[in-house]
Amino acid sequence: MGTFLKPENTDLPAPPRPASGPLQRPDPMPDPNHADCRGVASVLSRVGDKWSVFVIMMLSDGPKRFNELKRMINGISQRMLTLTLRGLERDGLVTRTIFPTIPPRVDYELTDLGRGLTRPVEALGSWAKDHLVQIEAARTKFDQRNDR
Repeated sequence: MGTFLKPENTDLPAPPRPASGPLQRPDPMPDPNHADCRGVASVLSRVGDKWSVFVIMMLSDGPKRFNELKRMINGISQRMLTLTLRGLERDGLVTRTIFPTIPPRVDYELTDLGRGLTRPVEALGSWAKDHLVQIEAARTKFDQRNDR
């Protein structure tokens, strides 16, 4: 016996009309106090991504080649490094320079915009390193409390 989808309960009451005038729709404009949230969220998702943070940290002391970055960033796959570099390039944080040699040499380097991120990223990394023991202890305590 299969499940058959049938349109049921299609007789829905009409939405209430205002006392006078045509049916009013809610204002399609977002709250002006939150207008930048989507844009900021997309930027934070890029720069807050774990692999992006590592790439920015590795490029902070100058240009690197792809395989050099791959060796420096433990655990990143070739595909993930490619996607991360493309995303950072798209956002204007990294430049990709191709040198006409055989085989072609490609260097990745932070732009001025990307270099502006190095201090905040390094500060975040330092904070994480300084508080790692406390965070691991809190995780263990949480997990033990919720395993009961």
